[in-house]
Amino acid sequence: MTTPQTPGFQGEVVLLPSFAPRPGVSRVLFDFDGTLSLVRQGWPEVMVPMFVEMLPALPGESDEDRAKLAFEDIMRLNGKQTIYQMIQLADRIRERGGHPHEPLWYKHEYLRRLDDRISHRLEGLRDGSIKPDDLLVHGSRDLLEDLTRRGLTLYLASGTDEPFVRREAEMLDVARYFGPHVYGAQDDYKSFSKKMVIERILRENDIHGEELLAFGDGYVEIQNTKEAGGLAVAVASDEAANGSGRMDPWKLDRLTGVGADVVIPDYRDEAPLLELILGS
Repeated sequence: MTTPQTPGFQGEVVLLPSFAPRPGVSRVLFDFDGTLSLVRQGWPEVMVPMFVEMLPALPGESDEDRAKLAFEDIMRLNGKQTIYQMIQLADRIRERGGHPHEPLWYKHEYLRRLDDRISHRLEGLRDGSIKPDDLLVHGSRDLLEDLTRRGLTLYLASGTDEPFVRREAEMLDVARYFGPHVYGAQDDYKSFSKKMVIERILRENDIHGEELLAFGDGYVEIQNTKEAGGLAVAVASDEAANGSGRMDPWKLDRLTGVGADVVIPDYRDEAPLLELILGS
């Protein structure tokens, strides 16, 4: 149920029946792209057309049909390492009678196309013509500062390759909130997953899942958090209209469906949200 009039909240918030305060939270996990960073905003508009271009058409199938299929495949794997989306593409090509390249070939081609789209943003951050907060989901810095003041330990885990995550987190001036706890996709893709990061957080700190709070805009981090017993806040960010306060309807529907406890459009209400979750 969407409750724009939730006491203390200026914007919309969805509280699911599974929600209950977690005053014992000690560790907070963030996804990166779409949850904090907007450097790669619009990436599906690069990946979907590439999939459509590469997929052999079935008899009577339109480009729109293939785009719908590609979008569902891509977003179902959103949050996992990019290579998994490319493995899915290769499988789809093969099942349609085609002869795919290796998934890594598709990943490199996608990254080349994506770089064309985002290079001006990176250059703007470098030369100062774009301020870091302009490419952060609305209210991100206030949330990170608030969590840090509370003494909570923050972790960053992304399906984007780790060198890119580290580079962009530094450029956005958010790496300092996470210290050594920045994790991203590896060349040996089986050696990294968000589930593995969560298991490592719990194991190395000898804590239970009830002490974990996670923020994310993809299936994977929401599912993995819930499976571990943590509290999952889904960020249904409208990336193309940052700061609008509107929820992306697709994210709202899908992230609610995979077990999110809370859904928000951005962090405009970070203070009352943390008070609600942490109890103070």
